[in-house]
Amino acid sequence: MRILFITSTRLGDAVISTGLLDHLLRRYPQARFTIVCGPVAAGLFAHMPRRDRTIIMAKRPYDMHWVDLWRQCVGTRWDMCVDLRGSVIPYLLRVSIRRGMRGGRRPGPRVGHIAQVLRLSPPPMPVVWTSAAERDAAQALLPDGQGPWVALAPTANWAGKVWPAARFVAFWHDFVARHGPARPVILYGPGDTERQMAHGVISALGDACDTGGGLSISQVAAVLQRCMLFVGNDSGLMHLSAAAGVPTLGLFGPSRVDEYAPCGRSVAHVVAPGPAGRADMRDLGVSSVVDAALRLLAGVSKAG
Repeated sequence: MRILFITSTRLGDAVISTGLLDHLLRRYPQARFTIVCGPVAAGLFAHMPRRDRTIIMAKRPYDMHWVDLWRQCVGTRWDMCVDLRGSVIPYLLRVSIRRGMRGGRRPGPRVGHIAQVLRLSPPPMPVVWTSAAERDAAQALLPDGQGPWVALAPTANWAGKVWPAARFVAFWHDFVARHGPARPVILYGPGDTERQMAHGVISALGDACDTGGGLSISQVAAVLQRCMLFVGNDSGLMHLSAAAGVPTLGLFGPSRVDEYAPCGRSVAHVVAPGPAGRADMRDLGVSSVVDAALRLLAGVSKAG
C-alpha cells in the first residue's frame, strides 16, 4: 500500500500533523509512505517508520512547485492521498482514496482540524521520531547529574511573538529561586537572526547549554526529551517539545492561542493581557510565567 501525505511547509503545522501520520502507521501496518513538506519541516520525518521518500517542496513563482510535485508523483498509483494543503494534486493523480483539508480559518485547535480529515475524535496527539544515535548524542550533551535541564526557546518566526530576552533571564532567576537548582538549555533555529534573538539569554545565563542553532529537527527532539520542562514562545520548537512528551509551557501574545496552543499530555500556556490576537508580549509578566511553570511541573509530579 502506498500513501502520499502532503503536509505543511511550516514546522509547527507539520509537527501537529504527525499525530495523523502516527494513526495511519498503526491503521495500515503494511503501508509505505511518501511525505511532502517544506524545507524547514523535512528533518521532522527523517526517522519516521516505513517512509520511502520525503519530497521537499520549495515555493516557486506562479505556483510551479505544485507542477513539480505532480511530475514527481504522477507515475505512481497511490492507494491513498492525504492532503493537508487543500490542493488539486490528489485529483490529478491515480488515487484510490482521497482525503483533503479545506482551506480557510476556523475556530478551535489546529490538531482537531487536521483530525477531521479522517473523522477522528479525539484527535491523535503529535509524535516525534528520533534515532538511537541522536538519543545517545543528546545524553552526552545533557548528561545525567548536571541537571535537571530546562529548555528555553526565546525565538519565533516573527518579532511580535517574542517575549523579550530580559524577561526570559528574569524568569530563569525567579524560577530557580522557587523551584531549586536547574540548568538552562537554549534552543533556537539556524541563521544570524535566530542567534541574535537568543544572544541576550545565552550571554546572561553563564551556565546555559547553548545548542548552537545547528541541530536537525530530530536532534532537537532528542535533546528536548532530556529536559524536565520547556518554556518558549509560540513556535515550531514549542510544538516539537509538546510532541516529544516534555512538559511544555507556551507563551502567547498576538498569535492565535485557541488554534495553536501546545497539544500533548503535559502542556500549558500563558497569554499576555490585551485584546485577543493583538496582545503585546512585553505585557506578559515574569511572575505569571513562573507560576504557570511551577503549576505545570506540580501537575506532572502529581500525575506521576
